[in-house]
Amino acid sequence: MSKQVAVILSGCGVQDGSEIYETTLTLLRLDQLGIGYRCFAPDIEQHHVIDHRSGEVAEGESRNVLVESARLARGDIGSLEDLDAGEFDAVILPGGFGAAKNLSNFAEAGSEMELLDGLAEALASFHEVRKPIGLMCITPALVPRLLGPGIAVTIGHDPGVSGAISSMGGLHRSCSVEDIVVDFENRVVTTPAYMLASRISEAATGIFKLVDRIHELMDL
Repeated sequence: MSKQVAVILSGCGVQDGSEIYETTLTLLRLDQLGIGYRCFAPDIEQHHVIDHRSGEVAEGESRNVLVESARLARGDIGSLEDLDAGEFDAVILPGGFGAAKNLSNFAEAGSEMELLDGLAEALASFHEVRKPIGLMCITPALVPRLLGPGIAVTIGHDPGVSGAISSMGGLHRSCSVEDIVVDFENRVVTTPAYMLASRISEAATGIFKLVDRIHELMDL
């Protein structure tokens, strides 16, 4: 039986949900390695909806995070509350500002952020039994609240975000777009992805490395 990875999404679209390229590259690499996966997302209303052509808030429009995430998962998706860590060997969180708006309020609150109810509990179920956890783009900023202080992560080298991570008790490591940071003790793997990438190929290099390292850690 192949290894199985849970992928937690936060909507569909870089400005108000999961980053589409990051999600697709993650699922592609899992499939290339023969690893099974299932996507999950919270069944909640989005913080807001962004018109991705103008970058402006679409006033009066509302969308559901689970319904929007289903677009990325081609309909095969479960509610976050149904995620059972016992059925999976690892978990990965693609980036996109949905992580900072729907999975948390980091976009507004910074280091004072609060997490979506149930998210920390879902990740703790993996962390407590030392199952690998992968995060990319902005999602590593959630780690101090998700998993606790003292865990090394990267979002690249943005001073504002890295400073927020440090003020929450996290350990930020500067990193280039094509590389990863691995906290072996906590089995957490992070990569900057579109916090730095200017092309999909740049994001792919780091994301593929992250998935490859998650694959290795599942066997340790």
